[in-house]
Amino acid sequence: MNNSANDAKVSIKPSTFLNPVPVVMATCGDMEKSNIITLAWAGTINSEPPMLSISIRKERFSHDIIQNSGIFGVNLVAKSLIKACDYCGVKSGRDIDKFKEFNLTKFAGETTGVPLIKESPASLECKVRQIIELGTHDLFIADIVNVHVSEELFDEKGAIDMRKADLVAYNHGEYYALGEFLGFYGYSVANKDALARRMRKN
Repeated sequence: MNNSANDAKVSIKPSTFLNPVPVVMATCGDMEKSNIITLAWAGTINSEPPMLSISIRKERFSHDIIQNSGIFGVNLVAKSLIKACDYCGVKSGRDIDKFKEFNLTKFAGETTGVPLIKESPASLECKVRQIIELGTHDLFIADIVNVHVSEELFDEKGAIDMRKADLVAYNHGEYYALGEFLGFYGYSVANKDALARRMRKN
């Protein structure tokens, strides 16, 4: 390791050190035979059309299911789902029915028919656009073709309040609840009135 006296940082070998990252429960298969795989390597990659990506090892049970079907779901993880989330990441769907194991409610996506998790605060239906082989993982690039949001996340004006979702993140091998509100996009340049209104809301 190389220690620089100028910035008091230590150089380590290249690694997947980007943290924190979202943790999601990806669903695949059909309503009769389905699986859940927990992924921390997932992210938004385009606005119009809305797109995301997930990265999966070839040997994972869900890899071939998604590759062959061309569809999958991305289910956001609330604190209430954290034990199921972890379990679905360490256990293989080859051996068990993960929906049954944690009494998760399955429902079919309206656009793709992919199984989704009702207990998740929001579920995204995705269609695979491209698969890129990277090395240890394959990157699935997909269009987001439908989004299902729990009714309780909407406020009295019909806007979505994501604070109610109680989402969690993955940080260097550990799960953390999202916590203190610190600001909003553009708050550093917002005028005083807009800033005051938004801060009162939070």
